[in-house]
Amino acid sequence: MKSSGKASRTAAGDQASPWAVIFDWDGVIVESSDAHQKSWELLAAEEGRSLPPDHFQQGFGMKNPEIIRDLLKWTDNAIDIERLSRRKEELYRRIIREQGLRLVPGAVHLLAELQAKSVPMAIASSTERKNITLIMRLYLPRIWFPVLVTAEDVKRSKPEPDVFLTASHRLGVPPESCVVVEDAPAGIAAARRAGMKAVAVATTRPAEMLADADMIVPDLTALDTQVLARLASRAHP
Repeated sequence: MKSSGKASRTAAGDQASPWAVIFDWDGVIVESSDAHQKSWELLAAEEGRSLPPDHFQQGFGMKNPEIIRDLLKWTDNAIDIERLSRRKEELYRRIIREQGLRLVPGAVHLLAELQAKSVPMAIASSTERKNITLIMRLYLPRIWFPVLVTAEDVKRSKPEPDVFLTASHRLGVPPESCVVVEDAPAGIAAARRAGMKAVAVATTRPAEMLADADMIVPDLTALDTQVLARLASRAHP
């Protein structure tokens, strides 16, 4: 596993591929919902705080500080927010190391196929870089993402387009030639605002909630290089 902030010359270089694929992470590459929800529950128990029943669904695509301050309303103190956010991710990584997780069906095959065909790929996620690199090392050691954009790299989270535009810029591929693979309405909205095509995988949301995407699939087994290439070449309406 390797990843970096910018694409290498072979991935984008002077003669960039005419199209690229930008993947969200949680719910798209990894089935991490249970581990994330459990880490919030452990954090709440440690802190003696409560969680609303639908907090996890409402927090999809949001950064931890936004969840803690705006959704859970635990505190407005910046130091406490940073401490709680850091601890939540420590708990998440502990769960992954101790209990493991599963990849979304079709993830390994699709990523390996795109890599073999030299299609530039990026991860663009609101999760922490350490979370992604840990899982890559454990479960995707043969896959190389030339660009990895995470919570640390952008100020605004989805549905703002920053994370996808940053990935596009670092890949050296224009937004209109990028296909985003997402699982949440906020991510699809972010892709739209970035001027990119969007594929929705119905792994964490029912298909009817993902209707703004250009294409909806049940998981990654329904995608291959040809399908994504055709979508990338399709003109925006």
